[in-house]
This record gives sequence, structure tokens and C-alpha cells, in this order.
Amino acid sequence: MPGGRPRTFDEEEALERAVEVFWRQGYEGTSITDLTTAMGVNKPSLYSVYGGKADLFRRVIAHYAEHDMAYARAALEEPTALLVVQRFLRDNVAAVTLDDKPNGCLSIQGGLSCSTENQDVAQFLAASRLAGEKVFADRFRLAIEQNDLPADADPDALARFLMVVSEGHAVHAAAGVPREALLQSAAIAEQALKAMTSQPASRA
Repeated sequence: MPGGRPRTFDEEEALERAVEVFWRQGYEGTSITDLTTAMGVNKPSLYSVYGGKADLFRRVIAHYAEHDMAYARAALEEPTALLVVQRFLRDNVAAVTLDDKPNGCLSIQGGLSCSTENQDVAQFLAASRLAGEKVFADRFRLAIEQNDLPADADPDALARFLMVVSEGHAVHAAAGVPREALLQSAAIAEQALKAMTSQPASRA
């Protein structure tokens, strides 16, 4: 039997367009028509290639984590806990205040508050954020083992504090708070961690 009709669109490019739609409008604020219009696909193609709206959203979040949040993985590679925090917070501020993308963070704006019928979306995003928090907690545990942080430091609390600050930056960025103001709060968070360690200040 002959194969199906070949696709007439770039799957990855269309996915990137879906990222921006969900980022700007949130999960519940985005309709299938919004998606097909932005992505340049028809409704049957969207369902055939990406699944339904919920399936597409999960792919969008995975794409966002892989590309738009690559800075978080880079920060985790820094040699000290202080440098991890400094790089993550500063790069986070830059990421939520880009000129060519929506202000804020997709994982926050995407579905922080959802109706009862879409609670699975809110729970999915919450689980994704908590998974990221765990990665930082594990990094801080390593810092304690390496005597880079005090033995009585609480890695889970430190990671939670870091996420609270970065997520707060995303909310404020979406409300129009400028990058320079967010960098000030990032500097305060850096000082809080610096007080716990004898590591030198970061590179300027």
C-alpha cells in the first residue's frame, strides 16, 4: 500500500511555535485553533503528529526544558555551590527577561492555576519543578561531602530557597519588572549563600 501523505511542515519548528503560544497564553488560555494557526498545521496533522493538546503541551515542556532551560544544567557544572547559585540565578534572570520571547517562565505561566478538569496539567508542571529542585538538592549534598558547604547545611532547604527565588523572578518578570531589578534580588540570594561558605566571590 502507498505510504501516507508526506508532511508539509517542519515538526521541530512547529513545536517551537507551540512553545511560544503556551508560554504567552498558558495551557487553559490556548485553544487548538491558536495552536494550529501559530504552528502552520491543520487540526488532523496536529493530532496525528503531536497527539491532543495535553500531549502536545508535555512535548512543549520537554522542549522548553531541553533548550530554554539549558542554563540550569550548565550552572550545575560549576565547581562550587556558590558559583552554582550565582550562575543559575543570573542566567535565570536573563532567561525570563529576553527581548525576543515572552517574559517569565513557561513552567510557571503554563499552568500555575488550572480548573479542576485540568488539574493533571498543574500537577505535571509542579512535578517537573520539584524534579529540578531535587537535582539542585543533590548538587548541594555533593558540596557538603566535598566540604564546600558546612556539614550542617540543609541541601533540600537550600534547593527550595533557590527555586523560590527563581520562580519569583519569573512571576515578577511576567509582571514587567526589569532585569536590573531582578538582578538585585539575585544578588541578595547570593549573599545569603555566601554567608554559609568560605568560597570566594564569583567571577564578575
